[in-house]
Formats: sequence, structure tokens, C-alpha cells
Amino acid sequence: MPQLDQVSVCPGCGEPPAVADRRCGVCGAELRRMPVAPAPPVANPYPPNRTVEPYPPSRADPYPAPVAGPAPWQASPGAATPPTPPAPPAPPAGAVPRTGTDTGAGSPGATPTEPDFTLQPPAPATPIPPAGGPSSGPPTIPTAPPPAGLPDPRLRDTSLPEPGSVPVHCTGCGRGILDARGRCDDCGWSRPTDRDHVERAVCGVAGVSDQGLRHHRNEDAFRVSATALANGTPVAIAVVCDGVSSSSRPHEASAVAAGVADEVLLSALPQGVPGREAMHQALLSASRAVNELAERDPEPIGRNAPACTIVGAVSVGGDLTVGWVGDSRAYWVPMDGAGRPSRLTEDDSWAAQMVRAGLLGEEEAMADRRAHAITAWLGADNPRVEPHTATFAPDRPGVVVVCTDGLWNYADAADRMAAVVPPQSRTAPLTGARQLVRYALDSGGHDNVTVAVIPLPLEAPAPTAPGGTAAARPEPPRPTVERTPTRAVPRPPSA
Repeated sequence: MPQLDQVSVCPGCGEPPAVADRRCGVCGAELRRMPVAPAPPVANPYPPNRTVEPYPPSRADPYPAPVAGPAPWQASPGAATPPTPPAPPAPPAGAVPRTGTDTGAGSPGATPTEPDFTLQPPAPATPIPPAGGPSSGPPTIPTAPPPAGLPDPRLRDTSLPEPGSVPVHCTGCGRGILDARGRCDDCGWSRPTDRDHVERAVCGVAGVSDQGLRHHRNEDAFRVSATALANGTPVAIAVVCDGVSSSSRPHEASAVAAGVADEVLLSALPQGVPGREAMHQALLSASRAVNELAERDPEPIGRNAPACTIVGAVSVGGDLTVGWVGDSRAYWVPMDGAGRPSRLTEDDSWAAQMVRAGLLGEEEAMADRRAHAITAWLGADNPRVEPHTATFAPDRPGVVVVCTDGLWNYADAADRMAAVVPPQSRTAPLTGARQLVRYALDSGGHDNVTVAVIPLPLEAPAPTAPGGTAAARPEPPRPTVERTPTRAVPRPPSA
């Protein structure tokens, strides 16, 4: 590109230009251009014997030089006066001119296009009434009423709806509506309650019930209580019920049966009623209470009435009485390491019926899919309830385990049950019941699990043989079971 030579003064106005300026900074005249000799040709290293032509000269300058003469702003004599610039716009209404000496065009804060002004001062605040006046609270801000024709939002109803007025859909099936008791009118599902896991302990007897890992609710129920006879003999009571899953409202049936049986035992035993008679009355009363559920709230055609199984145990001094209807069980587990454990109940089930009749062995019967079909239960569908009772007199310390099939499904035989009972169950029955429930859950938890533990103390020391050695301890007697032969009708669903 051509280079510019340095000049001392502008040819148009005579002012000295700045270094490397192409035009005068005062008049805009183009500075004198001095040609420079072109650069010699450069040899191209790639094609042999060829040269590279220099760049062509630059195009015409887009800024043509002005006509010689004075600068546009240098008015000559007799020339027209340049037009006057428009006046600045008037300040907005309400603006107050800024006072002081810095209002000129060159003063700080002034611009040539915007006038200088300040906003009006704010309105004075509402005076606060003096202390002790008619109003000592903070001033209130008046609110304007809503426009005509629109509802006043200040008058809307913000109260909660009445319980039961808003329909709640069932989360089990998604179709039905929950009634006032929280039960679905389509599938019978009930909302979760505090029965999902229950623990109770009183005066040495304890029980634990858990929902399990596969069921959507806990259909088991239990009661543990303690009382005393008229002579001060302590009494421990445990009642465990298992709702029949195929019936309607099984959780209500088990809860009612356990509560009524416990109340009858607590009332009859202190009055001197023998243990077996009190147990018989308690089971019959529980059966009537479950029947009343169906009478008070009949089920639709095609649905079974509420039903459950029941087993109870009463420890009076050194004797134990058990009673049952269905397949819930009671086990005796000695804690001295020498006794023989035994099962104190006999199931009202298809498998037990086959074993008693000699048609199948116990293992073969329990392996059949009909093994858990019960032949007796509490409920309106079984009008002839005949409770079974048994008495047992232990001769060594141990515990009685009262449970539903949610536990004994994983420890059917008495020896197996004794192996899973914790050693501290006799001194800490609640800990023992918790660990038994945990054992059932760790084994699969396919059903609701309920366990009650009653410790039985040693009533008399073991006899001593001549020579100071302890005599061999006799085996505990087999429990005496009262049973009335009945025509067993298998019930297809299991408990």
C-alpha cells in the first residue's frame, strides 16, 4: 500500500497535522500524498523462473477531498447564517428545576438532549396517634372494594370440608370409594392403620404383631393382659386371632374376637371360674361377637361373612390352659435344655384331618395345596362352633409361644420352634416375641405374623436322689385335650 509522507502544515488551513493523519483534523482537507517507489518483484519459490506481481494499487479513496476554500463552519462575509438548533423539550409536568450553579450545558449531570429536573418530594406519612389514644396498634391501610360485578375475595369460604364429604378413591384397586370406616366398597381394601406393627407387654407377658412383607394390611389381632385370683395368685392371659383372608373384613373379625375373649377371661378368672371353663366361655363369646358383625352390616351376595381363627392361653399359678378354634397354635418350649418341647394344640384343618384319619403322613399332608384349608372358624358361615381346650402342668421353667401360621409356617415341628425361640424369652418376653417375628420376616414374611410369649416359672425344685445327685427328671406329661367329634367340612380358603 502506498505510504504517506510527513508534512509540516495542512495545505487547506495551515494547521500542523498529527502524526500519520491522512486528513486534517481541523478542516478535513486531504494531506499531500507523496508517491513511493514500488517494491521490487518477489521471486516465487514454488513455480521456477516466475515472479510474483505486487498488489495492484488501492482503489479510489472513498473520502474525496473537499473543494478548496474555507471550512464549512467558517462563514465568509455575506454568507447565510447556519440554522439554529431546535430548543430542548419542556420538562415533564411536576418536575422542579435543579437549583445551584451546575445547570449549564458543560456542568456535571447536564445533557444536551434531556433537561435537568428533580422529582417532587414524597407525600407526608400518616401521623401515628399518640400513646394512650383511641388506637394504639399500627395504622391500617385501607383496601379498595373489588370492582362491581366480581365476588369479594375477602368473603370466600376457606374452611376445610367436613370429614367424609369428599370421596376418597381406593389405592388398592383404583375403582372403589372408601367408606367412613376406610374400607373400599369394591375390593374390600382398607387404608393403613396403626395395626401394621403392634407391640404390647404387661406383667411378664408380651406380644408382637406385624403386617408381613406380602399383605397390604394386618389381619391379625392379639391381646395380652394380667390379673390375679382372689387369693393373690397371678394370672397371665394371651389371645391371638388370625383373620380369614377370603372372608369380608377379616381384620375386624380378628380384632373383635381377641377383645371379647380377653374381657371374658379378665372377668371370669378373678371370680374363681376354673381355667378351662373360663376359656370355653371366652371362645363362645368371641364367636357370637364375630357373628354380630355380619348381622349388623350384611355382606353382598357372593361374599363370605367376617371370619377368623383364635387361640388363647391362660397361666394360673403353675398350670396352663389353652383353647382354640382353627389353625392358630400354642407351643411349650422348656428353657432348661433338658425338656422336650411339644405342641399344645391340634389344627382344625384339612391336613390335620388327613393325619388323624391315617390317610396321609404329616409331611405329605402339609405339602398338599389344601393343607391350610381350615375346617373350623369363628364366623356366621360356621354356625356350630365347638371350642377345644387343653390343660398342661409344666415341671420345669419355660415359655409358651402362642402364634398364628405366619410364624409356624417356618417352624412347624415343636423341635424346630424350640430352636428359634431366643434363650432370653423367659426373662424378657417382649424381646423374645420381637425376635420370633423377625425370624418369620427374614424367612419370607408371606403372611401376617403375630406372636405372644408367656413365661412359666418353676413351681417346685427337682427331687434329689440318694447320694446328693439329682434324679433324672421325668418327661412332661402330654396335654389333656377335650374334643367333641364333629363333621368336618373343609373350607377352601386359608386363614
